[in-house]
Amino acid sequence: MNARKFFTEKDQLAIKDAIIQAEKDTSGEIRVHVENNFKGDVLDQAAFIFKKLKMHKTEQRNGVLFYFAIENRQFAIIGDAGIHAKVPEGFWDLIKENMTEHFRNNRFAEGLVEGIKLAGEKLTEYFPYLENDTNELPDEISFGK
Repeated sequence: MNARKFFTEKDQLAIKDAIIQAEKDTSGEIRVHVENNFKGDVLDQAAFIFKKLKMHKTEQRNGVLFYFAIENRQFAIIGDAGIHAKVPEGFWDLIKENMTEHFRNNRFAEGLVEGIKLAGEKLTEYFPYLENDTNELPDEISFGK
């Protein structure tokens, strides 16, 4: 399986548009990374990719990564230190549950779009959009091996 070909162009555009829409109401920064597979723990791999993508370099430390490994059929949502300093325990649970339901039915793009939308709504509470906000991270999906 080739990560770059997993989502159609239409799916990729829908995911990018979901990120753009979510970021209109929050200063949080959202990224999606898709790769074929990984070895080890999914959260460790997501944290590695988070750092590799330099997501920890945002001004408010409010980046969120949706990590998805196709062959492993695993995903993770991780947020930076600024988010974890403000949000309650289990902040990501509802989003994960919603995405898992879509993924079980092989609706991967829809699951990501819904997850991104929900993350944007939740982040708005803690990181509202700022008038001078700049888009610090790319909105396109990043792909790994």
